[in-house]
Amino acid sequence: MSSQVSLPQGFQTAGMSCGIKQNGRPDLALFVSSIPASAAGVFTKNRVCGAPVIVSRSRVPTSSGRAIVINSGNANAATGEQGLRDAEQMTSSVAATLGCGTEDVLVCSTGVIGVQLPMTLLQQGIPSVVAALGDSPRHLEEAAAAMMTTDTFHKISSREITVNRSRITVTGAAKGAAMIAPNMATMLGVIMTDAQLTPEQAHRILQHGVDRSFNCITVDGHMSTSDTVLLLANGAAGIPTSEPLEQEVTEAVRQVCEDLATSIIRDAEGADHFITVDVAGFADREQAERIAREICESALVKTAVTGADPNWGRIVSAAGYANVPFEAEQLSLRINGVQVYRAGTPEDFDEADLSRQMREQRDVHFELMLEGGPCSGSASARFWTSDLTAEYVRLNSDYTT
Repeated sequence: MSSQVSLPQGFQTAGMSCGIKQNGRPDLALFVSSIPASAAGVFTKNRVCGAPVIVSRSRVPTSSGRAIVINSGNANAATGEQGLRDAEQMTSSVAATLGCGTEDVLVCSTGVIGVQLPMTLLQQGIPSVVAALGDSPRHLEEAAAAMMTTDTFHKISSREITVNRSRITVTGAAKGAAMIAPNMATMLGVIMTDAQLTPEQAHRILQHGVDRSFNCITVDGHMSTSDTVLLLANGAAGIPTSEPLEQEVTEAVRQVCEDLATSIIRDAEGADHFITVDVAGFADREQAERIAREICESALVKTAVTGADPNWGRIVSAAGYANVPFEAEQLSLRINGVQVYRAGTPEDFDEADLSRQMREQRDVHFELMLEGGPCSGSASARFWTSDLTAEYVRLNSDYTT
């Protein structure tokens, strides 16, 4: 597989400013397949969800997807019936310009909650963004940039699979930097592939990828109203999907999702550290995930990392309140490869040196292992989070004012 970023066959993208953002930055993105594509989606589980979530969720899975239109700067959430009409109008305007059915267009919005969309600006911008479509890396970067809100960089990733000298490409773009929590983060993601998939395969593959990426990141534990990841698979590569090939596509989608998800954590608002949490040795993945999530969402754990404090007690105590019935004497912990706790007992280690490592390195790694007891097994989970800094508080305390 290759890490070079390119669009799959039969896809075009574009991004531009239509005036939603007062600073003039790009705020309208479009992703288009030239032929009908299998489409699938995974959405926020927040009961207060945006109008675009309601509209897109009602349209997938499908075998006739053609486009995804995204605006940033306004979430079109908590906007009532008018918000629903506006989300549907965005899709019908794109459909009319592309010459496809309204139901074949999916929609996403991200930004401030509780403000009606400036539809005049959007209806003026949609024909322009359609006219700007192209298939170069630049067009993809422009679309990814137009999805951004508080992001500091655009997020794209690509993988290639070679099959008998032919190529299948999986490419994705995402946005996200804060209000990040599992199920899902405050993020939008678009995955495109020229693999030939049924809608059912597309949904299964996407869910697998999301469960191991976007549902494994957290910054602040705050679940958004707008989270959406969409997959379009148009089959333009012309390669029938055998069972082995489906497994390869599944892995490529997972890798692209992981690249995008970890880029969100690396771009977390105000963050100084990127934290990887590995939990292993449990009877099932759900138990390991529950513990990893509690560690990642602990404000005390996150502030300890900010202060380069190897305070391992905060980590093991967070594991202890995750409602997983393990035995503490079977638990061990390493921080950046240093054993700090083994089988329920503190280990001697050089605290000053480990603190220095944490201060000087952006990446921090926690490895929590259960060895023995009724909850032990071979299941594991990996989560990612960031530390909690004063800059994060500043950024989120004046977000709308």
